[in-house]
Amino acid sequence: MTRRQVMKLGWDYGVLLLVLAGMVAVFSFRSENFFQQSTFVSIANQIPDLTFIAVGMTLVLLVGGIDLSVGSVLALSSAVLGTLMVDHEWSLWSAIPLCLLAGVICGLFNGVVSIGLRIPSFIVTLGMLEMARGATKVVTDSQTRYIGSAVEAIGEPIPVLLLSPAFLFSLVVVGLGQFLLTRTVFGRYCIAIGTNEEAVRMSGIRTEPYSIAVFAISGLMCGFAGLSQASRLSSADPNAAIGIELSAIAACVIGGTSLMGGRANVVSTFIGVLIIAVLQTGLAQLGVSDANKQIITGAVIVVAVLLDACRGRLGSNRV
Repeated sequence: MTRRQVMKLGWDYGVLLLVLAGMVAVFSFRSENFFQQSTFVSIANQIPDLTFIAVGMTLVLLVGGIDLSVGSVLALSSAVLGTLMVDHEWSLWSAIPLCLLAGVICGLFNGVVSIGLRIPSFIVTLGMLEMARGATKVVTDSQTRYIGSAVEAIGEPIPVLLLSPAFLFSLVVVGLGQFLLTRTVFGRYCIAIGTNEEAVRMSGIRTEPYSIAVFAISGLMCGFAGLSQASRLSSADPNAAIGIELSAIAACVIGGTSLMGGRANVVSTFIGVLIIAVLQTGLAQLGVSDANKQIITGAVIVVAVLLDACRGRLGSNRV
């Protein structure tokens, strides 16, 4: 990495952290209960679901795709876990592999159909959104599966650290995602595919396996998110995670991931997740209604997209 790239990366991190600190300062000034240890611990232990989803979404956006099915696939993975443990009396550790496998299969389907058949991922994942949600209701008979204490240890805070194993593992996944993106051939090929897929093909590299793998990774992240949510709620809800794809896309774009592909940073995406979480928590403490919270969150998404578009235009003008 060149000195100029390091300075630009430091600038990007600095801006995001400044925005995050500014939001914390504003909410701390407006609400006397915000700037407390309990608030920050609560935020940390609630964001693993979105963190896992956003990491997968970052990689999908990097190659020029999009995955709208993540919320439904999360719910399906959670439903598989809950049904196996409640209805069939499987242990947690024997049910986890099938929970993750459900997510991977959905991701592979998205990748094979969209990449293999050259169908826009927007359409394919929109279809998977409906199929996975329907499958979730079939698996659970449209009823919540209450798992109970058997799964709570994953989402419960560790007494000394006050942080849950799910949150700590999400940090590990962020680190692995950043390493994959910046320090491996796979990551470099993904960046190249998102920047100019035709040029990559002309150089003799098959792009399809990499793009399909990215969708499979996104599905795996949905599996981890489903496990995390089930542990936090002690149940598997067939209506879980509706709309989480919008928050994930917002976190990615806030973190600087381009919707056109070719530019992404997993650590910046994580900071975007923190910004979204702080925004939602702060608005809740201020007593903002759910309707107004949706309006504000939607406005943040629009502003982030506009900033991304402006950044892309400035970059093209410099070239």
